[in-house]
Amino acid sequence: MRARPVTEQYVRDLEEVDGTQTAVVGGKGAHLGALAGIEGVQVPGGFCVTTDAFRRIMAEAPPIEGLLDQLARLEPDDREGIRTLSAEIRRSIEGIAIPDDLAAAITRALARSGEDAAYAVRSSATAEDLPTASFAGQQDTYLNIRGASAVLQHISRCWASLFTERAVTYRRRGGVDDRTVQMAVVVQRMVFPDAAGILFTADPVTGNRKVATVDAGFGLGEALVSGLVNPDVFTVRDGAVVARTIAAKQRALEALPEGGTREVAVDAQRQEQPALTDAQVVRLVELGRRIEAHFGRPQDIEWCWADGTFQIVQSRPITTLFPVPEAHDQENHVYVSVGHQQMMTDAMKPLGISMWQLTAMAPMHEAGGRLFVDVTGRLASPASRTALLDLMGKGDPLVRDALETVLERGDFVPSLPDAAPTGPPAGGAPAPIETDPALVTQLIERSRASVEALERGIRTKTGPALFDFLLEAFEEHKRNVRDPLSMQAIMAGMEATWWLNDKLGEWLGEKNAADTLTLSAPGNVTSEMGLALLDVADVIRPRAEVVAFLEGVRDEDFLEELAKLPGGTGARDAIEAYLDRYGMRCVGEIDITRPRWRERPTTLVPAILDNVRNFGPGAAERRFEEGRQRALKKEQDVLSRLRALPDGDKKADEAKRMIDRVRTFIGYREYPKYGIISRYFVYKQALLAEAERLVRAGVLREKDDVFYLTFQEFHDVVRSQQMDDRLVQQRKDAFRSYQTLTPPRVLTSDGEALSGAYRRDDVPAGALVGLPVSAGTVEGRARVVLDMAEADLAAGDILVTAYTDPSWSPLFVGIAGLVTEVGGLMTHGAVIAREYGLPAVVGVGQATRLIRDGQRIRVHGTEGYVEILS
Repeated sequence: MRARPVTEQYVRDLEEVDGTQTAVVGGKGAHLGALAGIEGVQVPGGFCVTTDAFRRIMAEAPPIEGLLDQLARLEPDDREGIRTLSAEIRRSIEGIAIPDDLAAAITRALARSGEDAAYAVRSSATAEDLPTASFAGQQDTYLNIRGASAVLQHISRCWASLFTERAVTYRRRGGVDDRTVQMAVVVQRMVFPDAAGILFTADPVTGNRKVATVDAGFGLGEALVSGLVNPDVFTVRDGAVVARTIAAKQRALEALPEGGTREVAVDAQRQEQPALTDAQVVRLVELGRRIEAHFGRPQDIEWCWADGTFQIVQSRPITTLFPVPEAHDQENHVYVSVGHQQMMTDAMKPLGISMWQLTAMAPMHEAGGRLFVDVTGRLASPASRTALLDLMGKGDPLVRDALETVLERGDFVPSLPDAAPTGPPAGGAPAPIETDPALVTQLIERSRASVEALERGIRTKTGPALFDFLLEAFEEHKRNVRDPLSMQAIMAGMEATWWLNDKLGEWLGEKNAADTLTLSAPGNVTSEMGLALLDVADVIRPRAEVVAFLEGVRDEDFLEELAKLPGGTGARDAIEAYLDRYGMRCVGEIDITRPRWRERPTTLVPAILDNVRNFGPGAAERRFEEGRQRALKKEQDVLSRLRALPDGDKKADEAKRMIDRVRTFIGYREYPKYGIISRYFVYKQALLAEAERLVRAGVLREKDDVFYLTFQEFHDVVRSQQMDDRLVQQRKDAFRSYQTLTPPRVLTSDGEALSGAYRRDDVPAGALVGLPVSAGTVEGRARVVLDMAEADLAAGDILVTAYTDPSWSPLFVGIAGLVTEVGGLMTHGAVIAREYGLPAVVGVGQATRLIRDGQRIRVHGTEGYVEILS
């Protein structure tokens, strides 16, 4: 093969570029090269100035290294520092004279393409138009550039645009190091279009992959991109335009003969004419579908209509769409988010996903680093549909609303007849569970024994034998979760709660009466966890040196240092005892890869210090007893009022049975999750020990790399003693992109993301609507906390956060109310809020953005809304 001339390493004709050459010609250049190779797709001709040329220029300016060092040291939110340094770097790059041999290579390419022609000069960074981050609009494009000297000047400007403030900030948010990004430049023959615009091959708002939208305007497409004009908008489905909005297009952008562009007025008679006919729109969408099929994902396509044909000037992936689970069929599917049920909507790493799939009761589908359950079959038949909607509505009305939105369309979910009744199971229907506290004790002991057996059995297991053992352990895990008695106990507590709220609302006009009746219910391991941290604070509070030491703690080995202080041994022992009981917990605990409190005990220090400041000795016992007395007083009041009603003795007897039942079983609602997470910590310790062996053997670079493998892939690495580092890096990149996505409550196989809506008109104007889960009204300072380890709470504060799982309960003892973006009536945060008597509203969309830290708010826990007061 003929070697490429040295000077020609700086230039590649577009026709010799393909989609694999991002490192050489950047994301835009690689996409254009790939587009040019698709049959039937017209791409304006031109060439790319390669990243080798950019590196050559950067090497010509040694001061830039120092400036990049300074830039790397800036905090992401130091906007002024980023602005100043970025401008200095741009000036340095634009001030470098292009070396003669590089300028000659570019000039020769211009001569081949037509030296006197007009060109579009476009930035093409290596971190641009990627599957996980489009970086759209972060670098610069220059239109209608004429003459070699002008082209060279604008190539320099494109190189410099790698360091605009917006590009640097965008890279920071995407976790991309400035030093790893290179800049190529695309130089293309200019197209002078009659119309131009953007085609989305999936609806960018709803995510529906079956719907395409076309934005169109007169003249150059930059008028639309810059917001100069409102475009015509066409919606296309199944090869037909199904909706159109024709805008009054008063302005357009056109090319000047001498170079550059100008804004012009559109003739009055043309302003409200469509920029494209319906037939042209359909033809464009067909072209877009061809491009989408080539790249394998929905595309954001820039197009021009000129001389009776469509020219494609760019195509990039739509990275904001939430991915769709793979169904491997052509049927319609409706998926419900697992994360919204488990109070963990963050992206999970692959090992965490596969472990939850292997231990869950139902098949779960992955998309965007989250898990979903396919409910299509249950929605298809009337009987199961009613039961599913009722269950979802009790937990999270927004999920029910989203499902009903899909059903109302009438053509997405198939309608199937109810299954024929098969009669009662052999032996008759199971007897209802007795209201007997001994049953709860039995279940808890059974769970503890199972965890202890797991700990004994796993101690000697390593290598492939460990994975064989774990696969058997997962079956035992699922048997525990499916334990019929355990399920009956959970449902008994929930059904008694619903009965009390319904009946006492009907008979006495009481709203959410069960909230008070369940205060300080016995046996709730999650509420006990919060109170136990108050006891830890009691040990630490009298020891001033220990308190001062904890205020400065940063390292995870602080417990060793703590024991060296006066009184430090007792403090260490109290924290260690707490970790022995609860150290397997953490925020997002359903993802086994998340660091547990035992692994990162500094997470608990802010909560301990808050308890030291905000409470006095004996607070745990006192708070529990106060809650118990309030519940008892409420019970006596309710029963007394019921007896005064017609048929009152019967009503009171029924209510008393349900009160006893709810107080017997509602605390157990939290224990199965505790048992699951206890087992998870045992699994994790064994798997990390195996990862450490692989690191010592030189198979892994670092032990946490296994978090980016599925369980089966991890097993394969242990068997083969070989690791694909590229796979791990791809998974890390994908995980970073998934972290930026917001998962919907409901997702369809068409890609439509639905989050539901509250259909209410009984709240004050401007109030934030949510789900009432714990009665009462409270006013106080909002503390918006996204990381439990950074919480700084004072007595009377109202916690506002995205979601709370059991690990947040230590914070609940010191707050006055709770607001979350995610949650349902029987999710963990709601249960513990009721246990502690905290007014709480959950499912408040975008609460952490709409409520600012420090604002005064009023939480209406009975009615289900939040008012912002200041």
